[in-house]
Amino acid sequence: MQQIKIKDDFIKLGQALKLAGLVGSGLDAKIVIQDGQVKVNGQTETQRGKKLVAGDVVSFENSEFEVTTE
Repeated sequence: MQQIKIKDDFIKLGQALKLAGLVGSGLDAKIVIQDGQVKVNGQTETQRGKKLVAGDVVSFENSEFEVTTE
């Protein structure tokens, strides 16, 4: 499973998808999130601004990543 490292206490879902390289832009992130294609910890998430913290697992299409801190 891929990991993305954050410096702050949290990262927003849309930003995390871009950082992981799963979407090309913020607009792409907004569309796939609003369409219900993204899951956080196994639950469908439709809020682009959802705050992710260390330990959260995000899945989209056939990819999955975990949020970790530096």
